[in-house]
Amino acid sequence: MGGRPSGLRQSLPQSRPRATAVSGPGEPAERGAIRVADRVVAKIAAQAAREALPALPRTPRPEAAVSVRDRTARVRIALELGYPLDIGTHCGAVRRHVRSRVAGLTGMEVREVAITVERLRSPHLGGAGQERVR
Repeated sequence: MGGRPSGLRQSLPQSRPRATAVSGPGEPAERGAIRVADRVVAKIAAQAAREALPALPRTPRPEAAVSVRDRTARVRIALELGYPLDIGTHCGAVRRHVRSRVAGLTGMEVREVAITVERLRSPHLGGAGQERVR
């Protein structure tokens, strides 16, 4: 059989890890910065708003607009909600979740989360009526 005979080992020199000195600036401010684009923050905010809402069939995704200045974000969310429900409770849950997710994923302070409810959807309409209910 080709190969090494059993019991015979090839001895290789053992390499030891060497201690290397890290030559570079130590302070984070000296190393540089990462800039997260506003559109990326907006996508994170829109996804967070969707996560906070109950799933409804044929409900469009929430839309988000973001303004970032000096690592501080202001977020505007436009969404549709099911009806009947407690609008204040759901908007508060969306606001808290968006603030938490944006801050956690980007490291930014979120000063404001403004929510606009653009439409209330009723399951009683079943998608047949897209007009307003009077």
